[in-house]
Amino acid sequence: MDLNTEIELAWQCIENTGSHLFLTGKAGTGKTTFLRKLKEKSPKRMIVVAPTGIAAINAGGVTIHSFFQLSFAPYIPESKFTSAQSPYKFGKEKISIIRSMDLLVIDEISMVRADLLDAVDAVLRRYRDRHKPFGGVQLLMIGDLQQLAPVVKESDWALLSEYYDTSFFFGSHALKETDYITIQLQKVYRQSDDVFVALLNRIRTNDIDNQVLFELNKRYIPNFQPDEDDGYIRLTTHNYQAQRVNEQQLAALPGQSFNFKAVIEGNFPETAYPADMDLQLKKGAQIMFIKNDSSGEGRYYNGKIGIVTAVGRDHIMVLGKGDSRDFALSHEEWTNSKYTLNPATKEITEEVEGIFKQYPIRLAWAITIHKSQGLTFERAIIDANMSFAHGQVYVALSRCKTLEGMVLGSPLTRESVINDDSISDFTRAVESSFPDKNRLNELQRSYYYELLCEQFGFSSIRRHFSQLLRLFDEFLYDLYPKTLQGYKMHFERFQSEIEKVANAFQGRYAELMLNPDYAQDPVLNERVTSGARYFHEKVEDILQVLIRKTQIELDNKELKKRFEEAFFALKELVQIKLGTLEHTATNGFTVPGYLKNKAHIIVALSTPAPVAKKGQTKSGVKKTKTTITSSKVEKVEVSSDIDHPELYKALVRWRNAEAAKSGLPVYTILRQKAILGIVNTLPTSTTELERIPFFGAKVLEKYGEDVIRMVEAYMKKAGIKRRLDL
Repeated sequence: MDLNTEIELAWQCIENTGSHLFLTGKAGTGKTTFLRKLKEKSPKRMIVVAPTGIAAINAGGVTIHSFFQLSFAPYIPESKFTSAQSPYKFGKEKISIIRSMDLLVIDEISMVRADLLDAVDAVLRRYRDRHKPFGGVQLLMIGDLQQLAPVVKESDWALLSEYYDTSFFFGSHALKETDYITIQLQKVYRQSDDVFVALLNRIRTNDIDNQVLFELNKRYIPNFQPDEDDGYIRLTTHNYQAQRVNEQQLAALPGQSFNFKAVIEGNFPETAYPADMDLQLKKGAQIMFIKNDSSGEGRYYNGKIGIVTAVGRDHIMVLGKGDSRDFALSHEEWTNSKYTLNPATKEITEEVEGIFKQYPIRLAWAITIHKSQGLTFERAIIDANMSFAHGQVYVALSRCKTLEGMVLGSPLTRESVINDDSISDFTRAVESSFPDKNRLNELQRSYYYELLCEQFGFSSIRRHFSQLLRLFDEFLYDLYPKTLQGYKMHFERFQSEIEKVANAFQGRYAELMLNPDYAQDPVLNERVTSGARYFHEKVEDILQVLIRKTQIELDNKELKKRFEEAFFALKELVQIKLGTLEHTATNGFTVPGYLKNKAHIIVALSTPAPVAKKGQTKSGVKKTKTTITSSKVEKVEVSSDIDHPELYKALVRWRNAEAAKSGLPVYTILRQKAILGIVNTLPTSTTELERIPFFGAKVLEKYGEDVIRMVEAYMKKAGIKRRLDL
């Protein structure tokens, strides 16, 4: 598929902005191809979901209900999760995935109910930013509203109709809070006949008159009986119709029938079976391939029609329509996947839970219109006079590549073309909001500025800091008066040395961003990196020091729970802020760099520690009672001057190499303040290393011996006989 204006614009919108995007277009305009390319090439951490099992398998993702662990009950906006509709308690890994992802892709959005999208919003707000729609995650919604509509039971709509004016996704309350973009793909790749494309578009938009019906009904051929070699497939509105046709046709064939049972490994829900569990075949059976050829030989593709030329208990020979030679068909595999975190790369990866193995064909004298979505046929007989849902006729007609390859099994009438008025109104509204290059540039600038404000913003830290201070003031003032005074003093410093400066700094980089070439502006880059160094030092000096000194023991379980939740929330926010500031100070600020680094930090913080035996630590030492403080070891004071620059350079090179090898940010290997402590005090034992500021127990266990060897080698080379006493 060659790139076109709309596809390029969609790509830029996803890659360089944080705006939500509804990517739509007629059938055959390349929506699925765009998603496949995005998954292959985008650096953003994305999750792909779809409303049904079949759609999820086709999109290479998981179902919405499965990923977000939602029940199938209606979701009432602004209500608390009840026991009947609450998501299950997520584990640390799922929470980490949700918190670190950049993009949520929802395929076949036309089938997603408005309340389901609001339920997704509620989960994302719970585990991310509760003040932003969808927790601040960017949405890519892909689909065609003129195709399959969401399924809503009458009993469900009786509840939902009080809160929603439509069941379609655009009725979502959360989505209405956003200023999302709509891009409609225009170029049709499936059909090349301009007349047929024009007729399909008239059906799609419900712009039907007698002339449209007259042209389409020219393809009505009463009692049409195709030759077996023609490879026609019949599309029906109801499943029983397709099943009856296939059973009749198979029974009419001479010879023995053979049954091929699918093989399932692991977990693969029945509702997501991509092929028949029991495949009945005879020689001469018309079949449709339901998967692309994984061998790379291109012998078949999803939707191609063929015929069984020979069949036995353990083999099937097939001939594709238009091919000259048959071939032996092999099993194909479909996977049921879930998303996990790769412990080595800290990236979101796909983990296969189950495998479905079957021959990639099904009987294809007839299939339902619903199952034909996403497929393309050279020749089809369409029975759509019993259509009962919005978009059904359009889906059926648009499966065909040409008007000549389509035969109507019954005439089309105005009544058979069902169209939802709310879809028409919505479509007209969004078509006027197509973004041009200027709009895209504004969105890119806005996203860059938003992330800069996030990097140099401290509102979340202030909120949790204030909460801790209130807990001390209200409940702990008599138990820990000195700690309370310390918190008050550090909070005043936080306000004057961090918050006040950050507010002024925001005005400076906002002004510099008026430059059209702001992303490459050396002045802006210098200001941002300098700002990152300043705030990194202040956060360490004011907040990190306070956190390290905090040591609280509480007997009241409820108060202890409240305090620990507030304390660890602040601690985590500070660690994230320190990590992103250090990355910006070292590498400068870019959108992909900032997002990837922040995601790595969140994942690293969420990765559980190695499990030790009961009563023991990883090293086998019997566990003792721990407190909130991170370490009881008294740390030494370290000068900010570099006393041994050669050792400093060697340590930095070593740290950067270890970070690159592990695929982790440099600060997770060794903090800058720790390097200064090592350089200026020259520790040659684990006891001395442990007293270095920001040199924690985990770093000591993993890298302590390496650091000591480097220090001793430097001292020997430099002729240093003694070191400072620690």
